Amino acid sequence: MQTENKKYDLPKGYEFDEVEKRWYRYWLEQKTFAAKMEEGKDSFSIVIPPPNVTGVLHIGHALNNTLQDILVRYHRMKGDNTLWVPGTDHAGIATQNVVERQLATENLTRHDLGREKFIERVWQWREEKGGTIINQLKRMGASCDWDRERFTMDEGLSRAVREVFVRLYNEGLIYKGDYIVNWCPRCHTALADDEVEHDPTEGKLYHLKYPYADGSGEVIVATTRPETMLGDTAVAVHPEDERYRGLEKIGIRLPLSDRIIPVVLDHHVQREFGTGALKVTPAHDRDDYEIGLRHELARIKVMDDHGVMNENAGAYQGLDRFACRKQIVADLEEQGFLDKIEPYEHAVGKCYRCGTVVEPTTSKQWFVSVRPLADKAVAAVREGRINIYPNTWYNTFYSWMDNIRDWCISRQIWWGHRIPAWTCKGCGKFVVVVEEPETCPFCGSSELSQETDVLDTWFSSALWPFSTLGWPENTKELQTFYPTSILITSFDILFFWVARMMMMGLHFMDEVPFHDVYLHALVRDKHGKKMSKSTGNVIDPLVMNDKYGTDAFRFTLTAFAAQGREIRMDEERIEGYRRFINKLWNAARFAQMHIKDADPEITGVCDDPSSLPLPHRWILSRTNRTIIEVRAALDGYNFNEIASGLYQFTWHAFCDWYVEWIKADLYGDDETARTNARGVLLCVLENILKLQHPVTPFVTEEIWSQLPGERRTIMLESFPKENPAWQDDEADAAMELLMAVISGLRTIRTEAELHPTAKISAVIIVPDRKKRELLEAFSGSICSMVRAEKLDIVAEAEVPDDAGHALVQEVELVVPLSGLIDVEAELAKLERKRQKLNKELARVQGKLGNEKFLNNAPEAVVDKEREKETEFKVRLAKNEESMARLKKLQ
Repeated sequence: MQTENKKYDLPKGYEFDEVEKRWYRYWLEQKTFAAKMEEGKDSFSIVIPPPNVTGVLHIGHALNNTLQDILVRYHRMKGDNTLWVPGTDHAGIATQNVVERQLATENLTRHDLGREKFIERVWQWREEKGGTIINQLKRMGASCDWDRERFTMDEGLSRAVREVFVRLYNEGLIYKGDYIVNWCPRCHTALADDEVEHDPTEGKLYHLKYPYADGSGEVIVATTRPETMLGDTAVAVHPEDERYRGLEKIGIRLPLSDRIIPVVLDHHVQREFGTGALKVTPAHDRDDYEIGLRHELARIKVMDDHGVMNENAGAYQGLDRFACRKQIVADLEEQGFLDKIEPYEHAVGKCYRCGTVVEPTTSKQWFVSVRPLADKAVAAVREGRINIYPNTWYNTFYSWMDNIRDWCISRQIWWGHRIPAWTCKGCGKFVVVVEEPETCPFCGSSELSQETDVLDTWFSSALWPFSTLGWPENTKELQTFYPTSILITSFDILFFWVARMMMMGLHFMDEVPFHDVYLHALVRDKHGKKMSKSTGNVIDPLVMNDKYGTDAFRFTLTAFAAQGREIRMDEERIEGYRRFINKLWNAARFAQMHIKDADPEITGVCDDPSSLPLPHRWILSRTNRTIIEVRAALDGYNFNEIASGLYQFTWHAFCDWYVEWIKADLYGDDETARTNARGVLLCVLENILKLQHPVTPFVTEEIWSQLPGERRTIMLESFPKENPAWQDDEADAAMELLMAVISGLRTIRTEAELHPTAKISAVIIVPDRKKRELLEAFSGSICSMVRAEKLDIVAEAEVPDDAGHALVQEVELVVPLSGLIDVEAELAKLERKRQKLNKELARVQGKLGNEKFLNNAPEAVVDKEREKETEFKVRLAKNEESMARLKKLQ
């Protein structure tokens, strides 16, 4: 597959916008992302964590999909059968909310349309708007096999969902029953435990007086939700609590009502907490529900599904639950039942979609009995069949799985997979089948009514690794790519999604869904704070792509992705890596000037580098070491090490040292030296581009297409492999010495603040004969690189007082400075700088010492001033160091 790009001279500036659009269009047209299933090859597969169909790309998506794309491009270049399955999630509650808001602008509700028409409206919205995030992922360079894009409500996945539900039901692992659930009064649906977000909230703890039924005393109970007392059906005390001995024979008169409720003895009660007496509301509290089961207590619901008090609330019927709370507290106080109110911070559960405070309540729901499934998943992890990266998550995983509750899978909404269960009006039995039945298999009746609830969105997502590959059919894709190789996702859905995929995959495929799980951290701002629109610290990936280029943004995300470390994103770092992309581009432009008309076969000089001059042997050895390091980092999911290794090698070893070193050969008259330089230059540049392609696909593809010879797309080239013939420890050590000497002499120049064009004389004192001979052999190159007109390399010498001095690898570097610096003038210049910096520092410290500024200015503005303070202090310290050095020369 040859690229269609014509050869041209690389322009001075890298115009990323045009390049990115052109290459992505080419990749799609040529179907370079398409998975192959060739016999005898290893397979590598990833299923994308399906973003919500309502979603737009945020920085978490950008990170997650960049890391996936790096591995996919790497394995594709390795020659593996490589598949990256894309797709989106139907996101039941979120999508229904979006369409309902759209209807509200037309003064309509879903009930005005009816279920069937509303579902049609949602599908219409999905066709019009649902592709937004897919197009944004393409903008990030994602190399998914887009012809295999799936949707959790498409026909194939819907069949898989029904098949799984029916099999689990027939196995007794799905049941319908009364249970305490998390109810969202806004979304009007039950929520699983992990769909409830618990935020620390400043609330109140109400201490209430509950009188004994015979009037002989009272007990104090505490609650954060006094409105639920109307549903109390008991007070519980510990059976060994002497304070309440015999109280179970008397009972309690429930305040604000005429009801007498029993006192039950239960070991669940903590005697040491509060008064040791617990109000029991089985219909509105999970722990109370369990106490109610043990003591056969009545369950009295006092709220409806909207969070409004119902007929069981008596005089409070019709009040919103929070309005009822205020009224009840007022009435308790008026009637003498309120003991005290205390400030109290506690974790309040809120709906993960709309933020409404959830209400624990009893309801008839469908559940998965997860313990048998969870045990299989735990065993797979303990046995090493699934590895979790970083390994700090193992204990969290085990703890959660050990305490897992049955999974509530029914949702009281319309958009989603409707539960495949019908109730027969003739015999009252459930009919649970994959396809809609015409008659009841038990009694023959044709009067069947289907469940109105839909399944939890995470139910279909839990099947994603095998349903997207064609299950329940035994497809070639399933045989080739299942189990998948790795799942990359954010740690916050480890239990929402990852654990459930393990359970379903092991149960239905009798095999793990993936071998490895890589959990990345959440992306925060540079101060470690959560990004939010209200704070104004959000970094928009698409804005970053437009501003700095997709490659620079991808490289930044990779550089930050250290296992187990919080990701603190800073736009200045993105700008810095944009300079890195430009550095590579400029190095390629320089190389093109010398190799564009060359025969690609000139790289053959690298086949046996033993006879090549030192700089060539060294850069090939460094290239080999970088190949080894990058492959190890890719295989171990150490993404930050990939970026740092590529950065150090490309910027410093290749651009700063090697390219500078070979300029004399490239511009010289020695044809052999020139051929060697051109051949090694092209060879190393080719390896850099291939190593870097998984991280920065666009710029590498563009440069690759302009290298000499006919070129196919770089993504189908072979990823570089270790080449033992290139490893040269002697060359490494020799060049390290030469570079250390040159860097040391340059540092002396910099610290003395010599003019860039000033010529120096230098003395290099080298006691070791071999080192001395090496430096003498390269004295010309050293002089050229440090602008020295004279260089003495000796075994010993005196060091004059007026000289700059450095020591590197047991080699002394001496640069006499007399006559090179006007000491008085330089000191005067530094003094003026010092005074200016002190003024700036005083101004900033004045602001930071102003309480009004600290209290009223936005946090980001205050942080900026603190950064300035630090910067000015550092610059002043450097100024003082420079002045001290110059004073020694007076």
